[in-house]
Formats: sequence, C-alpha cells, structure tokens
Amino acid sequence: MSKITKTNTLQVEVSQGTSQEAAMAMAANDAVNGNALTARAFRKGSFGELDITESVRVLKENTKRVHDGKLQDLETTLTAQANTLDAIFNEMARRAALNMGEYINAAETYMRLALKAQTQCRATIETLANIKNPPVVFTRNANIVNGNQQVNHQPQANSLIGEIPESPAREALEHQHANTLDTGAPTAPARANSDLEAVEQVNRPTKRKRKD
Repeated sequence: MSKITKTNTLQVEVSQGTSQEAAMAMAANDAVNGNALTARAFRKGSFGELDITESVRVLKENTKRVHDGKLQDLETTLTAQANTLDAIFNEMARRAALNMGEYINAAETYMRLALKAQTQCRATIETLANIKNPPVVFTRNANIVNGNQQVNHQPQANSLIGEIPESPAREALEHQHANTLDTGAPTAPARANSDLEAVEQVNRPTKRKRKD
C-alpha cells in the first residue's frame, strides 16, 4: 500500500455553507475527478506517479476549452491516436507475415489484431474528419410529440373541387387573342345566330308486302 502524501491527496475546496461530507461526496461524483484518477493510474508506468490535484486541474482546463468551442485538443488527440493505431496495425501485420509459413494459428491471431487496429484507425480518422468538416444533414419536417396528437393537413386553395390550378400553358393561351380554355363546365342551350336547326320528322315509305 502506497504511503499517503501530498501527491496522493486530492485537495477539495469547501465553499461556505457546504459541509465537509457534502464537499467530499460532490468531489467523488465529479466526472473530471474520476477520469483524472483513472488516467493517472494508467499513465503511472510511463510518467511515474503524478500529482492528483494537478491532474484534476489540467483535465478541467481541457474540458473548459471544449465548452468554449475550442476543439484543438480533441483534434490533436485523435490525430495522435490514429497514428498509434496505424503503428499497431503495421506491427501486427508484420508478425502475421512472419508466422504465415509454419504457425498458421499465430498468423491468424496477429492478422485479426492487425485488422482490428486498422478498423479503429479508420473510425478515428472519420471522427476527426467530421469534427473538421461537419456533414450537412437534410431532414424532412416531422411532428414528434409525447402522447396523442391530431394533425390536420389543410388542402391548398387550388385543389378544391371546381377549381383548376393555374399553369403556364393556360396563361399563355389566355393572353393570345383572348382565348380561354374550356373548363368543361355545362353551358345553357341557345338558339341565337345558330347555323343549324333541328331536323324535322321524315315520312319514310311504308314497307310493301311481298307477293308470291
């Protein structure tokens, strides 16, 4: 068990009116504190024992920059991780090639690890590309509510019965010599200035009886 020192002690500020127990509970449930401690534990092998309070402070500064819309740190992280994943892919692929002749099982294991690293590398690059150039999404209007909803779609004015929607062809015809299109509506009969008259009854000859 490691000795408790200043490096291993998280300094928590207690505001006025807040008990020490409440301050410790808030510190324990703080997302930044938890992740800083986890990252500190994993980085111990490479960087030694890091100060807890300083680790928390640095991570809070990083998150604040993201909140302010500054994503340079995230872009740097993804770029570095893509490079590391590419290195893992090449190393695993190299080992698979060395075992391909005699140890097919080992070659298969290394090749699977290589392809997993390649997949993660591609996903990391795609995420980085989406951050740099967010995709444009076209969506249709949708009515989404919780519970029952009644939607009345009103028809357009020109779709009512008895009306004909305007069209460029109709407008062009009406502007030429005052011509209009026949809408198909019935018209009242008229006899004025009519060149045709009704045909009178024709007296046809009666049919003669056949003589034998």
